[in-house]
Amino acid sequence: MNGCQDKIQQHYDEIADIYDHRYDMKRGKSYYGHISRHVMDSLPKRRKLLDLGCGTGLFVQRYIAAGGQAVGLDISRGMVQRACRRCATSSFTVGTAEVLPFRDASFDALSSLLAFSYLKNPDEMLAEAYRVLKPGGTAVICTLGKNVFTSGLPAVYQIGEAMKIRHVGMGAFSEHYYSREELYSLFSEAGFSGIHIKKCSFAHLNLIDPLYDIARKIEPFVEQNIPYLAYNILASGKKPDKKN
Repeated sequence: MNGCQDKIQQHYDEIADIYDHRYDMKRGKSYYGHISRHVMDSLPKRRKLLDLGCGTGLFVQRYIAAGGQAVGLDISRGMVQRACRRCATSSFTVGTAEVLPFRDASFDALSSLLAFSYLKNPDEMLAEAYRVLKPGGTAVICTLGKNVFTSGLPAVYQIGEAMKIRHVGMGAFSEHYYSREELYSLFSEAGFSGIHIKKCSFAHLNLIDPLYDIARKIEPFVEQNIPYLAYNILASGKKPDKKN
C-alpha cells in the first residue's frame, strides 16, 4: 500500500467502533438506506455479490436479506472484524480494490458504496472488477459527486484532521469528487457496456438540523429535476455476455 492508503486504513481501524453509530442509527441510517436502495435497484437480485469497501458489512447484510450471497473486502482490518460479527455466514477479507484476491469470473455482481473516491488508481479497480465478474455481470458504484456543495469539503476535512476530530471520514485523504463524464469514461475504458450514470442523495447526514429534514422532504424532487445538486453519484455497467 502507498502512504495515503496506510492513512485511510489507520483512520478506519481507529473509528471502526463508532462507524455503525454514523450509518446504522438515527438519521445516518436513513441516509445510508437511501443510497443503498439506489444501489440495490441497479444490481441483479439473489445472486453472488462482491462488495468493495464493505466497512462493517451494512450493505452485505442488506443484500443477503434480499436473498443473495455476498463477499466483502475492506482495507481496514477493524472494519472486517466487525463485518464478520454482523454477517457470520458471509466471507470477508482485508485487501485493496486495485488488486483483488479472487479468481476470474467469480461473481455475478459487484458493488461499492462511499469508497471509490479514496482510490488513487480507479482504472485499476474497474479493470479488476471486470476481471472477477462473470460475463453479463453488473458493477455498481456509489461515490462522491462533483458539485458546488462538495467543492469545499476537502478544506473542511483538512481542518477536522488538524483538530483531531474523531469522526468517520474526517481526514485529508485527497479523495476525488467525480463528474458524470469521468465515471462514464472509466467504466467504458474498463470494457463495461450499458453504462448508466445518475446523481442521488441530496439529504446528506452532515447537514445540520433543520436543514437535514428539509433536504429529505425535497430529495425526490432534486434527484429527478435538479440532479446536479445531489451529493452522491451512482454509476453502473455490465460486463458483456460473450454469448451475445
